[in-house]
Formats: sequence, C-alpha cells, structure tokens
Amino acid sequence: MSRSITAPPPQANVDPPELPGRGSRRTVRLSRLDLKASPYLYIAPFFIVFGIFGAYPMLRTLWMSLNKWDLVNERTRGHTFVGLKNYAALLDAPYFWNAVLNTFGIFVLSTVPQLALALFLANLLNRSLRAKTFLRMTVLVPNVTSVAAVAIVFGTLFQRDFGVINWVLHFFGVGAVDWHAYRWSQWTAIATMVDWRWTGYNTLILLAGMQAIPRDIYESAAIDGANQWTQFWRITMPNLVPTFLFVTVISIVGGLQLFTEPLLFNNGSFLAGNSREGQTLTMYMWENSIENTSQAGYGAAVAWTLFVMIILLSIGNFFLVRKTVR
Repeated sequence: MSRSITAPPPQANVDPPELPGRGSRRTVRLSRLDLKASPYLYIAPFFIVFGIFGAYPMLRTLWMSLNKWDLVNERTRGHTFVGLKNYAALLDAPYFWNAVLNTFGIFVLSTVPQLALALFLANLLNRSLRAKTFLRMTVLVPNVTSVAAVAIVFGTLFQRDFGVINWVLHFFGVGAVDWHAYRWSQWTAIATMVDWRWTGYNTLILLAGMQAIPRDIYESAAIDGANQWTQFWRITMPNLVPTFLFVTVISIVGGLQLFTEPLLFNNGSFLAGNSREGQTLTMYMWENSIENTSQAGYGAAVAWTLFVMIILLSIGNFFLVRKTVR
C-alpha cells in the first residue's frame, strides 16, 4: 500500500523585524518631547507677557510701598526702607478716607442700578422682538463712544447755569444745582455717566449667558403653568449665576478703579472739587505718586490697599450672589 505524501504549502518570505536605528529612536524621542512640551510652549506667550506687564509691576509696587520712594530722584537719592509706615500714615490720613467714601459712594450709585438695568434689558432682548439684532447693537453704542466726548456731553447736561438737567428741574420747582459743589451732586452726575456708558456692555454679556440656557427648559416650565416671572427667578437666574458673577466682578474692578469720568467731569482737577467732593482712590493715588513724586511709596501703598479692597469685595460678592440666587 502506497502512501501519498503531500508537500507542505509554500510559506511567504517574512523579513525579520528591524531593530530601530538611531534615526527612528531620535524621531520617537522628538515626538514624545513634542507631546510633553508643546502645551507649555503654546501658553508660554501669555505668561511671559503677564509676567512683564502684570506680575512684575505688582511686585515692584509692593516693594515701593515698603519704602520712601522718589520717582524723579530715584537714582541719585535712592530709596529708604520704612516697612509699614506708609500704610500707617495712610490709615491716619483724612483725605484717604474721604477718597474711600467717594469711591464706594459712586460705586454703589453706579453699579447697583447698572446691573439691575442690564439684567432687565438682557431679559427683554432675549425674547422674540422685531429688529432685535439692531436693538442689541444699539445698546453697545455708548460703550464705543469716546470717554472725552461723554464727559463733554454730560458736563454740558450738568452745567449749573445753562444745563439741561437744571432746566428740567426748574419745571418741578427745584432751583439750579451746582453739580460740582456738593458731594451728593458729584456722585449723582458721575454715576450717571458710568451707567450710561457701561450698561449696554453688561447687557450683552448677560444676554450671551441667557442665550446659552436651553429653550426646552422654558417650554417645559410653560407647560407646567409657570409664568414669565417664575421662569426668570427659577430658571434664568440660577443658570445665569456664572455669567452674573463675572459681570459683577468686572463692575467691582472698574467701579473701584474709577478715574477718567470724575477727572474729566472736574475739568482735569485731581482734587475733584474745592473740598475733594469727587476725588476717588485712583485720583488720590495719582496725586500722591505722579503729582507729588517724592511720595511715590505712599502712592504705592494706596494702590495695594485698593487692590486688597477689590479682592475682598469680589470674594464677598461671590458668596452673596450664590446665597441669594439659591
């Protein structure tokens, strides 16, 4: 009996794997380095610019606040370390507390109505309106207007003898008001300028936050019988907390650093009135650092005190908004 022997099928010629050489190893290392280093290289320009124009000036100002510093004769006379004496002198200065009172007074008169009106306008523009795109563009017009032009217009409106505001008040039996002579009048005029200029800006930011809220939630609430007021407090405000916090923090920073409006309203005077009725903290800082260069260390202490005030007020606002909306 014969057996048939079948030949095994031919196998394909498979080359053995090649070991990576120097070129391939270098490519692997470069790719790994690229994956690890690229993210840091992409964000490095921001930190470099921030370090030059942000962190360094802050630390430099902090060091200046601990010294008796003369800006003009800095290289010849140098500076003398005095520790916290500038801050102690700051707390005993009546003009400093006058500037604090003016800053917070104008801030409250401008920020509270500004945010309330911005919230109202944003909620209104979030509805179905005719020409809503045109209306949304219109509210931003005051913000793009030059501050100098705004100061000229409002300076004319609040003029004592021929101002439109006094002309209107005359019909209600109110005599002519010298808007530059009293603390309350300067606060009112400057706060009006700030509100007119920044309400539209905050309106568009709040409107963007409202646009991000899904419409299905409103439709479900309407089916359940919730009216527009209930929808606003139960749906809009809780979902708008991050945006509203951003707007309030920006308003705090801008309100406590108010400088241009009161300066132009008082015709470029850093004293802002005969008795400093409208002088803010930034104007007081300028007076004691740029106008009086030998007190630059004292002015730096004012700057850092203002910085701490902004931080504390922003933190307090954060917890207040979260607790109120809940």
